[in-house]
Amino acid sequence: MSRVQVVEVAGKPVAYVVPADLWAKMREMAEDAEDAAAYADAVASDDGVRYPAKVAHAMADGMHAVRAWREHRGLTQDALAAAAGVSKPFISQIEGGKREGSVGTLKKLAAALDVPLGALT
Repeated sequence: MSRVQVVEVAGKPVAYVVPADLWAKMREMAEDAEDAAAYADAVASDDGVRYPAKVAHAMADGMHAVRAWREHRGLTQDALAAAAGVSKPFISQIEGGKREGSVGTLKKLAAALDVPLGALT
């Protein structure tokens, strides 16, 4: 015998009365299914970019992303300038917020820092 009571109107089910213990099990199963779906979505949309805590904290504290990544990689401004093919003063201006840098320049810096362009914007 089912523990679920069916409420009918005009011979058609309109509601179900479920005992609390059964409802708790059903709710837990539904939440587990939602969690599994959310995890699958997250895995499917993962771009693979990871921000080390040091970089994330520095950026959250207001440090420019180029500087945060440069310091994380252990590079000087001179070394980054040489690797990206731009001048040291230009990097200093970008890191100091005095200049933004073109998309082309940011692409060069991103390549030299081995990060996607979006990590610098």
